[in-house]
Amino acid sequence: MKILFFTGLLSLTSSLCTTGSEFSQNGSAIKTVSLIKTFRGISARDYDYIPPYAIEGETTTIHIGENKCTSKKSNDSTLTEVNNTTLEYLTSSLSTKLIPAVYLSAVLLGVPSNAITLWMLLFRIRSVCTAILYTNLAVSDLLFCIMLPFKIAYHINGNNWVFGEMMCRTTTVVFYGNMYCSILLLMCISISRYMAIVHPFTYKSLPKRAYAIAACTAVWTIVFLYMLPLCIMQQSYYVKQLGIYTCHDVHNACETISSFQFYYYVSLAIFGFLIPLATIIFCYVSIIRTLKTREWFCFQTLRKGCSQIHVP
Repeated sequence: MKILFFTGLLSLTSSLCTTGSEFSQNGSAIKTVSLIKTFRGISARDYDYIPPYAIEGETTTIHIGENKCTSKKSNDSTLTEVNNTTLEYLTSSLSTKLIPAVYLSAVLLGVPSNAITLWMLLFRIRSVCTAILYTNLAVSDLLFCIMLPFKIAYHINGNNWVFGEMMCRTTTVVFYGNMYCSILLLMCISISRYMAIVHPFTYKSLPKRAYAIAACTAVWTIVFLYMLPLCIMQQSYYVKQLGIYTCHDVHNACETISSFQFYYYVSLAIFGFLIPLATIIFCYVSIIRTLKTREWFCFQTLRKGCSQIHVP
């Protein structure tokens, strides 16, 4: 259910753009437009603004398709301009009413339910392997719910972030980190169930406590390493057209053209979603097939036993 929830959120992203200025060889200022995306996956392409006098026949050198981002990074957090699609999203009822309403429902349901789950896991359940996996899952979900009020305040306030750059980075890391952490832990739980049902004798001989601790440690370590780039990159930008600070909704084009970031987001989608999804599907399909086979075998055994009973 949580995987479907975040898949729906990922579909709400939109293309954004920024503008800047550079100087041509003759010293004249040229305005550039850079395409950017909320969730970056491909390299940005830059285009030169064509001034009116160029259309009227005056001689002007125009470079189209060249990368205008220099190797020197700018610390300016102000975006001069974003496109109309982005403006519509930032001011729409979808981002200012519907999304915070969904987040609020998640907080109201998630905080008490995960708190109760943690209490039961720590004081009621005796199965060590099950308790370790589910405790880590409940902690991940609880941390996610605790950070949601900041996202709710951000969206209700017209997508205006007022808590500062460091808090924006922290919220972004916790939001996405716990999302991927929950997905990977659900994969570990499905593997544990698969081994217990499909391979019960092998599962019984395994050191389940050590395996559960190792799996949870690996999950948290992998998620931490994957979230480091989000800690380094700037997340909040000031949009002059609306007079607001956005958090992770708008990014600078010059920060999106790195080949590292392209492979980073591709690998994040593969290892954080596709592989866990395929693993979970395989495990539960195998479990269903095994249970059906055993049910058929028990039915045939019972039927054979009944046929051998003779009533005098």
